[in-house]
Amino acid sequence: MVTKLEMSAGQALVYDSLTVLWGDWLELRSRLTQVVASGLISPLIYILAFGYGLGSTLDGTAFGGSYLDFILPGMAALSSMTISFGGTTFSICGDRLYSKTFEEMLLAPVPPLALYLGKMLAGVLRGLLTAGAVVAVAILFTGNWRFLHPGFWLMLGLNGMVFAGLGAIVGLKVASLEAVGLANNFAIVPMSFLGGTFFDPSQLGAPLQWVVYALPLTHTSTGLRAIAAGENLAWIHVAVLASVAIGLAWVGSRLFASQRD
Repeated sequence: MVTKLEMSAGQALVYDSLTVLWGDWLELRSRLTQVVASGLISPLIYILAFGYGLGSTLDGTAFGGSYLDFILPGMAALSSMTISFGGTTFSICGDRLYSKTFEEMLLAPVPPLALYLGKMLAGVLRGLLTAGAVVAVAILFTGNWRFLHPGFWLMLGLNGMVFAGLGAIVGLKVASLEAVGLANNFAIVPMSFLGGTFFDPSQLGAPLQWVVYALPLTHTSTGLRAIAAGENLAWIHVAVLASVAIGLAWVGSRLFASQRD
């Protein structure tokens, strides 16, 4: 068996990141049902209110099918975003401000990037669990098995990396739970409605379209919608999400390093 001292730098980083992830998983697995159920409530409300309520009054030809089919991929993206962000933010914020176990984690012989990656991956896992529940509902309602396409889950994973990474940064910076609410109200809630979840961004005018396409959720929703419709995924969506995730990893690792100073 290879010891950590015998590992390469890359192998040691993966090992340390998975160690941090495992600690969060031990806490998460005892309340899996609660996490999945809480992340499923809002998408179900949106599906019923918009997909069936509003959708029944709209001309489906404008969306290439029913409005329900149009918004379901966005609901998976929305669920992944909110749970990845919220779960990571409250996990780190709670450890820092209340349970006071954050300092113990910082004392572990683990590089800052591994701390960030472990916490971020735990948030991705939370997001994928709830998004998986939404996908199950989507398949039940539509019978569209393209929701299980590998590209669909690649986009969900990248989406989780972006918003779990953002959640880790917010969790490291805020001074109270009230500040978490402010970050959620000014970043996540507006993005929920402006991120291409309920409308086609390509139909907007140029100035507003630029703003909407600057939001990571727009690229996730658009990419997922293309895959669910059987179209080719535009790799620009993958590139944008991956670039944002890498940038957040750089910022997050520096913040973890500063916490040790």
